[in-house]
Amino acid sequence: MNDFLQALRVQRWDDHRYYHHSRINQSLHLLSAMSFVVAYGLLFSDPAMAALLAWGVSMVSRQAGHFFFEPKGYDEINQATHEYKEDIKVGYNLRRKVVLMAIWALSPLLLVWQPDLLGLLEPHGDWRGFVHNVGLLWFAVGVGGLAFRVLQLALQQNLHTGLVWATKIVTDPFHDIKLYHKAPWYLMQGQLLDPGHRAG
Repeated sequence: MNDFLQALRVQRWDDHRYYHHSRINQSLHLLSAMSFVVAYGLLFSDPAMAALLAWGVSMVSRQAGHFFFEPKGYDEINQATHEYKEDIKVGYNLRRKVVLMAIWALSPLLLVWQPDLLGLLEPHGDWRGFVHNVGLLWFAVGVGGLAFRVLQLALQQNLHTGLVWATKIVTDPFHDIKLYHKAPWYLMQGQLLDPGHRAG
């Protein structure tokens, strides 16, 4: 258990110091984290709505922060190139995120082509039914994306690394709220980049 928690701390610290320099990105992660927490609560009563919130607000804001606001040049603080960070990224690096987000964005077309998704869903009768089914499909995409990366990591490295990463992903919303709750305040003070990455 100690090894697991230590590996979790290392993955969290690497993720923070390599990929969360921008205060805008951190603020978007705060929005994402709060939305994810609400989505977690909705999981028990309305999984489709939970997935719509998780993908439509949480994932879009989170990934926008990475794609548009995070510096992509040489990382002076960590003495690392962007390419190096992408190569050692345990979870979804930017290339893998493009694939995942493309699958997410294009997946509703499956319901246009096959409204019952080969008998897995009740076909929609109106736009509300369509949106509900999109939510269920996005829930499957989320679970599938998580399971796929765990399997990849198990094959490329080991199952332990994959399970640690999955634990990190599932608990990230709570950790991000703790980590980035002051980011909007720093941003309003004009601080665009977090100066504290040296203290790990």
